[in-house]
Amino acid sequence: MSDHDDEQTHSPERTFAALPPAHGRGFAVTWWGRAWLGALEDAALDPAQVKTGRRLARAGAVGAVSVRPGRITAVVQDRDGTGHRADVLLEQLSAEQWDRFLEMAVERAGHVAALLDREMPPDLVEDAAAAGIELLPGMGDLEPECDCGAWDQCGHTAALCYRTARLLDEDPFVLLLLRGRGERALLDDLQERSVRPAERPAEPDPAAVDAAEVWAAADLLPALPGLPGLPAEPGTPPPLDTEVPPPAGTDPSALEYLAARTAGTAHLMLAEALRTAVGPATEPRSVRAPELTVAQDAVRLAAGSADRTTVRRLAEGSGRGRDELALAVLAWRHGGVAGLSVLEEEWTVRDEALARARTALEEAWDDGERPTLRARANRWTVVGGHGQLRLGRDGRWWPFRKERGRWVPAGGGVQDPATALATADRGAAEEA
Repeated sequence: MSDHDDEQTHSPERTFAALPPAHGRGFAVTWWGRAWLGALEDAALDPAQVKTGRRLARAGAVGAVSVRPGRITAVVQDRDGTGHRADVLLEQLSAEQWDRFLEMAVERAGHVAALLDREMPPDLVEDAAAAGIELLPGMGDLEPECDCGAWDQCGHTAALCYRTARLLDEDPFVLLLLRGRGERALLDDLQERSVRPAERPAEPDPAAVDAAEVWAAADLLPALPGLPGLPAEPGTPPPLDTEVPPPAGTDPSALEYLAARTAGTAHLMLAEALRTAVGPATEPRSVRAPELTVAQDAVRLAAGSADRTTVRRLAEGSGRGRDELALAVLAWRHGGVAGLSVLEEEWTVRDEALARARTALEEAWDDGERPTLRARANRWTVVGGHGQLRLGRDGRWWPFRKERGRWVPAGGGVQDPATALATADRGAAEEA
């Protein structure tokens, strides 16, 4: 990838050179790149146009990509050589949203360090969401424009989205530029805020109130208090290192871990509730998480714990061995409940679902590039290889790779089976 050093001159635009054809190669391999493609694939009204876009992107039909606040642009060539200007628009963050994002990032230096390493950790996106800032696009957020005359996503704008997913894989600052702030300007703002002295709040000046006035107003109900402010971060539960020994069968470290996780969940729920209370009434948001089984919740807890004793107890309590829990945790990190279900559930694909799966497999690769796959239930295994595709009940393809005789989750679910299989192949190459 190459781009102009426009950020060095504080230009709000970056240009990335066209890529050569990449037949058989998947697109987004990072979780945030897959989230970008999910916003495209979930909202497209015509799946055939999305497939056309994948083919054009693989064929190297997308020209140089221009990225600037709120818009990406490129010329995309049809198979007959006709060029079309394609644009994809994404709403920019407001000045007030950027202010909240910068304050949040300054408080947690690890977020800035991750971005400088060209990484976008999930907790950065979660913390931004808790502050009311959606960094990644959701369904319907990517607005297409193309001179071919299509009113929805066409093959040209879809191809541009697939090409952009590769840019996001390599540099998440591309997403922040789309949201309205270039890398250089963003880092300058962060540096300025990090050295700004903290402003001390003014001490309140209590005013005396006449006792007779208070007595006269005793029968009047006071006005309801305003909404509480959102704390900067979850509270820290009190330590349990008391002089009183714990009851038999009680693990203090496990209780401390559960208390910290509960505080974090409560913080996110409060942020969501406050955002719902002040947001448009036509766009309600739910703060209720889906109910988990005991076994699923054990995997969720283990995914957030590095304490071996806690993980061992979770494995025992969920009826899994240590290795089985490790696989389940990996699946959870790739896709939550859906990823865990794909790991543990084998089901027979029938009727319309089977027809759609076969069509997707036939169209995912060009002639002569399609691997030989052996089908069993919802699993398609590469003959003579180390990759496997599993079809989830949500219609997405989930990559797995074989390691030491067992199938290991290799990534999240995507609409394109070629992208999923390429993710598995990439992981196997890295292991080698």
